[in-house]
Amino acid sequence: MNRVNEHAARSATNVDEHEIAHFDNLSAEWWDSDGELRTLHHLNPARLDYIHGRTGPLRNKTTVDVGCGGGILAEALATAGAAVTGIDLSTSALTAARLHARETGVHVQYVEASAEHFARTHTGAFALVTCLELLEHVPDPASTIAACANLAAPGADIVFSTISRTFKAYLGAVVGAEYVLGLLPRGTHDYQRFIRPSELAAEGRRCALELLDVTGLAYNPFTGKAWLSSDPHINYLAHFRRLPD
Repeated sequence: MNRVNEHAARSATNVDEHEIAHFDNLSAEWWDSDGELRTLHHLNPARLDYIHGRTGPLRNKTTVDVGCGGGILAEALATAGAAVTGIDLSTSALTAARLHARETGVHVQYVEASAEHFARTHTGAFALVTCLELLEHVPDPASTIAACANLAAPGADIVFSTISRTFKAYLGAVVGAEYVLGLLPRGTHDYQRFIRPSELAAEGRRCALELLDVTGLAYNPFTGKAWLSSDPHINYLAHFRRLPD
């Protein structure tokens, strides 16, 4: 059994119930651009620019957004022309996503499933896999990385975003964002679950993923502006490509 299938078999539901409950409680906030999740709305244009710039035209590209939450990125990808499926384990978040998609007329297929479970029946089905702000919220990020690799067709693009485990990230993403500025609900992040780019790259290699790029994601909480940067020591995006089997 290869590394990808080994992880998928090991963990059909790689989930922290506390995390699911946390995001269930935020169901009314997903599409309030001035609410508790406003930072996600502020980050989204820069995230979308990165995905488009790294992976090329999105029109008709079969895409799965892993850990889609309330659909902020999934809708943006669909609006750009991608054929998007969003998967998540938060029932309330998916309800918010479906209601908003109905209101806007944007077509996204939403499925309540873990990455591992969905990969069992959709192996190699997607030309683009996105997994943003999820790895730091699951008990076994290696399992999620492997499932994302399993969802990707050979040659497909995979984009992760997460937070690096550095003191700078602890000050910015936990102390500053949650406790000082109130940009995120308290308890959103656990510093011990942050992942350094080198660790993500190593796990990607074990899953037949080639790392092509790591780019920092900077954010000014006072202006609500986010931009791509050369500093990956807090938030960063990583672009991988699925190697042939």
